[in-house]
Amino acid sequence: MKKVVFMKKDDLRDIQSEHDNRNLPINKVGVKDISYPVVVLDRADGVQHTVARVNMYVDLPHQFRGTHMSRFIEILNRHRDGISTAKIKKILKDMLAELDATQAHFEIVFPYFVTKEAPVSREQAKMEYTCALSASSNEDYYTLEVKVPVLSLCPCSKEISAYGAHNQRSILSVKIRAEEKVWIEDIIALAERSASSDIYSILKREDEKFITEKSYDNPVFVEDIVRNAAVELQKLSSVLWFSVESENMESIHNHSAYAQIEMDLRTEK
Repeated sequence: MKKVVFMKKDDLRDIQSEHDNRNLPINKVGVKDISYPVVVLDRADGVQHTVARVNMYVDLPHQFRGTHMSRFIEILNRHRDGISTAKIKKILKDMLAELDATQAHFEIVFPYFVTKEAPVSREQAKMEYTCALSASSNEDYYTLEVKVPVLSLCPCSKEISAYGAHNQRSILSVKIRAEEKVWIEDIIALAERSASSDIYSILKREDEKFITEKSYDNPVFVEDIVRNAAVELQKLSSVLWFSVESENMESIHNHSAYAQIEMDLRTEK
């Protein structure tokens, strides 16, 4: 039977730190798509427990063969009690210090749930929204992204048809950089106001009637949706930059309609 020999850490060869002679620095190296439980801020309940997909990267100088992948997980474990914008800054600092890097990048994507009430029946159910937070050590501000499903009804279809109008289920994606904390719930509400109607997890017949008529009275093109959202985003004093895009999944075409607006408000403030 082969004897197992346990070696001390200092006796083990550190291959990652050995010299590389190809003279090519790497912009981003790290771990990607880690499934990890996180705690995020929730305006109604204080915090919300969810599961995120996490990406963590640093730069690697040309002289090193590799980075130490296990240190990324160690740093993430250290902050497992909650993820906030303040914590992300601390995570980035830890990555720089412990991986001997000059740049660090942190990204998480997670489902966020809001209790939503149907417009007439008042039935309540959880509604899911896909959110993302990203930050880099060389940037002053984090980026928040919220993907909001909405309903759009075509103005042209309504105008030319004797009755009825075709509609689309749309995904409105809002990205912002801000000086102060902006609640996910506020971004959701802004996005839903920009469309013909918002969407719900549970609807009774009276709710369906209400939404059908509401959207018919409020037709919007994909261009209208992003412009409506952009107008609202410009009113938020803490927002420094935003990108808003809408993809409308057509019901009578085999393609989607798309529009996007990006604006840097720092030049205007």
